[in-house]
Order: sequence, then structure tokens, then C-alpha cells
Amino acid sequence: MAAELTGGMDLSIIIVSWNTCRLLDECLDSVQQELARQREKMRLHAEVFVVDNGSTDGSVEMVRTRYPEVAVIANSHNPGFAGANNQALVRARGRYSLLLNPDTVVLPDGFGALVRFMDDHPHAGAAGSRLLNADRTLQPSCSPAPTLARELWRMFHIDWLYPYGEYNMSRWPLTEPRPVDSVQGAAMLVRRSTQDQVGLLDSGYFMYSEEVDWCTRIKDAGWEIYWVPSSQVVHYGGQSARQVADAMFLQLYRGKIQYFHKHWGRFATAAYKLVLGLATLARLALTPLIWLEPASRRQRHLVLARQYGLLLRALPGM
Repeated sequence: MAAELTGGMDLSIIIVSWNTCRLLDECLDSVQQELARQREKMRLHAEVFVVDNGSTDGSVEMVRTRYPEVAVIANSHNPGFAGANNQALVRARGRYSLLLNPDTVVLPDGFGALVRFMDDHPHAGAAGSRLLNADRTLQPSCSPAPTLARELWRMFHIDWLYPYGEYNMSRWPLTEPRPVDSVQGAAMLVRRSTQDQVGLLDSGYFMYSEEVDWCTRIKDAGWEIYWVPSSQVVHYGGQSARQVADAMFLQLYRGKIQYFHKHWGRFATAAYKLVLGLATLARLALTPLIWLEPASRRQRHLVLARQYGLLLRALPGM
């Protein structure tokens, strides 16, 4: 029945891009190689969408020239990560939709492992890949559902004492999938029937926390979410955001505040903003110690100090 409803399409791959032409080219090349492998291995039928959010670096022209089989949605403005993904999700025909960042490289069996897992686990509504850094070390790729206690634990860096605000993924075996609360949107597979039940991404989020919100809604609807380590994807991380680093730093916390307001209510949101403000003040109070650090670390921490200053000023209006 699923094949009939989707016209025999197994997988819809959606890549949202903004001024990442070189990385997008590398990503699409890895996608094409993986799809070629899976067509032979498991007769996987797939379609690929690139949603471009008003890039000025020739991304659209590159995709249309080098990858004519890819469906391009070229926006004249930037509707944000959720809004752009939704543009392709409503056109997607696959039994599964895969959100994939443009600054990723899909390693062999990256798609196949996810699709096989979901086929074998009908109770799973979504699954995420094991994300790797450029040097192939483990990158955080899933997280527990945000609560006020977890955010306090994370912001005051108490996870070194006991992992509560974040998962201690370094201790997880790589031989078996693991149920989690949320997976990152850098490589996130969602079942079509799950999407039909819970709806699209919430386009009220411009950037950050939209996939956490989606995962929360998926779990609230009774589905399970899994981290699937046999699916490996290299994620360079934050390449678009670095072009507007200060704005995206503020957007990170604006997204978290939106999440708390939506799922926990105004009192929890006010408490979260208070905790965030206190944590920000604590970081700024320690700023003079930056000058005791090696020069290699000092500049990065000076940038963070400036961004926390911006956050403190913007926080009352968030």
C-alpha cells in the first residue's frame, strides 16, 4: 500500500542550502554515489530536492548544471530551515523523507542503513545517522528532550560530573541502534505516515530547535525515535551559520525560548530565561581570565564573550 501511495518512491532527500556552493557540490556527489550503491544493493528508488534560500554564490546554477536530475526550489528570500524543508516535504513522494544538511558527506550505506532499520521497525517514526567530524571522530548527533533542569545542567557545564543535560554518546556501543528523544536535522529520516500524522516542521522557527520540536511532537504521537550508528554521515557543521555568526548565536537561544514557550508554557519560559541570563552573567564575569589562555584559544573565547554580551542585551525582548 505504501508503495502505491508514493508511486513506488522509497526515499525523498531534501537539502536546504544557503551560500554553501562548494560543500553542496561535495554533498550531492556523495548522495549520488550512495544512491548508485543502494540501487544495486536494495533497489532503492529516490528523489533529491535542493531548496536554495536566496544564495548569491552560484549554488543554484551549479546544481542545475552538474546535477540536472535534482529538483531545485530556488527561493528569492530566506524562509528559514523549517520553512524551506516544508517546501520540499509537501512535494516529496517517498515512503521516507531525509533531511540532509549541505555541509555533509554521506558515507557508504548511509542511506541504506536508515531505510532498512525503518523498514524493520514499524514503530519508529524517525531515525538519525551517526554524525562524524571531518577527522571521523564522533560528533553529538542526538539529545534528550529539553527541560528546565537539563538546560540548567547543560548551561552550567555540570555534565562532567554526571551526564544529564546531554547524552554521553562516547560510551554508546556502535553495533546497535538506540532510542533517543531527538536527533539532529543534519541527517534525519522521517516516516511518511508519521509526517502525515504529526504535520510538517513548525515554520515559526527560523533556525534551530525546529527538529527538536518535530521530534517532541513525533514522540508525543506515540512513535519512537532512534539513533542508528551503522548510518554514518560526515558533518562539517555550521558552515552557513558562520557567515552570520552573531545573528545565528542569538537565533540559537531564540529557538530554545520558542520551544519552551510552546511545550512548557510561559512560566517555564520565564524561568528558562532567568537561568539563561544567570549563566550568561557567570560567563561574562569570567571573561578577564581569557587573557591567561593560549593565543590559539583566546580569540575563539573572545568572540563567545562578545556574543554572550549581545545575548544579555537581547534576552529581555526574546
